[in-house]
Amino acid sequence: MVYAVILAGGTGERFWPLSRQDNPKQFLRLFGEQTMLQQTVSRVAGLIEPDHIYVVTGEQYHQQVVSQLTQLPLSNIICEPFGRDTAPAVGLAAEYIYRRDPGGTMLILPADHYITNVRGFHECLAAAFDAAAGGDWLVTIGIRPSEPATGYGYIRMGEVRGEYAGIPVHSVLEFKEKPDIERAKKYIEEGNYLWNSGMFIWRVDLIRSLFLRFLPNVARGLEAIGNSLGTPEQSEVLMREYQRFPRISVDYGILEKCSQVLVIPARFDWDDVGSWTSWQHYQAADENGNVHQSRGGVFLDTRNSLIYSPEQVVAALGVEDLIVVNTDDCLLVCHRDRAQDIKKVVEELKRTGYHAFI
Repeated sequence: MVYAVILAGGTGERFWPLSRQDNPKQFLRLFGEQTMLQQTVSRVAGLIEPDHIYVVTGEQYHQQVVSQLTQLPLSNIICEPFGRDTAPAVGLAAEYIYRRDPGGTMLILPADHYITNVRGFHECLAAAFDAAAGGDWLVTIGIRPSEPATGYGYIRMGEVRGEYAGIPVHSVLEFKEKPDIERAKKYIEEGNYLWNSGMFIWRVDLIRSLFLRFLPNVARGLEAIGNSLGTPEQSEVLMREYQRFPRISVDYGILEKCSQVLVIPARFDWDDVGSWTSWQHYQAADENGNVHQSRGGVFLDTRNSLIYSPEQVVAALGVEDLIVVNTDDCLLVCHRDRAQDIKKVVEELKRTGYHAFI
């Protein structure tokens, strides 16, 4: 059987001030009537039954997940006491699924990706499920780069190892951390590098065995949590073991150390919508390249700017390449070229005591 695990614990700091600690990006309606979390679930609903879809989130977001995903069983919403990056989150979900179906196949998806070609997405998943079903391979989906981006990790793709569901699947030669611009340009020129999307597919028994091999201390803690599920000690064991876990990604902790990894080049559009400029790209612009979602206003001699102010009128004069985001209690003014650095603003607000505004 196939199961989906949606990771919904991120904070989305680059979308401040719209995204906050108590209402991060995955719970926002950035593209239409559904939140990004709801859209993620909708994309897999045609392949996977609701009772096979799990969400891993923070305890503080439990009620938001419940209210947004009423079609899922309550028992499928897995809460971490605090974040420890993706390795513990994936391992925790694996414990739940293993006790239900030891030979099941897990699909791991971040909750905040934007994909419109659902058919192409499903075709890649069908190939990934076939490749992973035998229990020998970890499978990931890579994105063909559209630019020498420095904000993504990269996957060096090897030769075709076979076809699954009619789609060529390649070996993975190497995972690369986020590069500088010169190295990113080199990756693009070489032509066999893909962006690491953070989407993974594997058998649950295989990933548990690899945790034991590469992260044995985490594996033992996860097994203790798994053994406590459904008992009065569950909450106590979960808290105790999570306090011992390192902060580590599943990429760094397992995939980068493992030789049995395959990659499928994506046959669909993809964006992790990691900044306001990424979001702006998908919105309708006026004749001067401006995107404005506001109560109204005037934009004189204003070019290539984003104005988000749903409650107030905005007047802009003689500016270009700006991001202006106005919420009920905060105003952000930022040059477009610095959109990736908005998390630095959040860090500075924390440092200087403005905790109520983050």
